[in-house]
Amino acid sequence: MSEASRNLLEGAATFLVGLPLWLFTEDVEVPVITLTKVGLVMMCVGGALVALGLFQRARESA
Repeated sequence: MSEASRNLLEGAATFLVGLPLWLFTEDVEVPVITLTKVGLVMMCVGGALVALGLFQRARESA
């Protein structure tokens, strides 16, 4: 598996885990962190990994 494919897969998985955290954990209270913010950060990191994977795949084909 190439690095571009791995980044695409990891980014999509991270985004898909962060999305339900962001959408459905407003009423859950955890003492130290806010799960909605964790979900938002995971979605941003996942999006960045997907963008990196797409960039790497474009560079491989060029």
